[in-house]
Amino acid sequence: MLLIGLLLVAGIVVFFGGSDRLEDPAARVEDRALNKAAPSPEIAARRDDEAASPRRPLSISPQLIEVPKPELAGQFLRMWRVSGSNICAALREAGIAMSEWKAASMRNRNYECYFQRVYQRDEARPLSSTFLKVRGNEAGEIVEIRARIIGPTTDAQGRLAPAVLRMFEIIVKQACWSDFEDSLTSIQNLRNVEYDRFGAYLSFTREADGGSNFDFVLGLKATSASQVRTKTYFSPERWLTGTDRRTVSGNVILTDRSGTMSANCAS
Repeated sequence: MLLIGLLLVAGIVVFFGGSDRLEDPAARVEDRALNKAAPSPEIAARRDDEAASPRRPLSISPQLIEVPKPELAGQFLRMWRVSGSNICAALREAGIAMSEWKAASMRNRNYECYFQRVYQRDEARPLSSTFLKVRGNEAGEIVEIRARIIGPTTDAQGRLAPAVLRMFEIIVKQACWSDFEDSLTSIQNLRNVEYDRFGAYLSFTREADGGSNFDFVLGLKATSASQVRTKTYFSPERWLTGTDRRTVSGNVILTDRSGTMSANCAS
């Protein structure tokens, strides 16, 4: 009887102990679910604040998307400050019979104006003549200016006649490149001069045969890497914009598709 009683007591103890262990995992799972479902007071408060305040729109600085202003280009890049039509008009006003600024030929997008006069010739070739051409495009932008003088008239000191020198003075003045103005002294004295300065070149040289024929060239020459990158940056073809370039105001350059660009050398 004693043995049977001990076995009954042991069975009761084992039964109730196993029931407690079976309930504990379920309770722990239930507790974890409740913890996930109910966030902490700090997290709940932060979420309430985010919901109450609407998200601010992202602002982009205008300097990141603004199209570069053409009037600033002259501070970083060598450029023409006068159109082809205007420099041709300035030469005509000085008494040089330049042609009108127009297409070089039909279906040709290259534009030009030129002057040519033969003062003396023999049966084979001119002995004394002057030729000048300004080349560019339909937008009025100048590509290059070339001149050729054969047997030029000179004074007693061998200096170029003022009427012909005036042609070069107007060209250099209209270009507004003050660092090329000292070339006029060499041109007046019919001495060779060649400049290659920051994106532009000027050349006035006697022909190799040693005669009295002289060639003149003036144009842009953006050869260094920094000049090429700067020219690309300011090129309007690189930017998508709906603004009209004719509305741009500035002291350096005023231009439109009709070529009404005017020079202002004060700046």
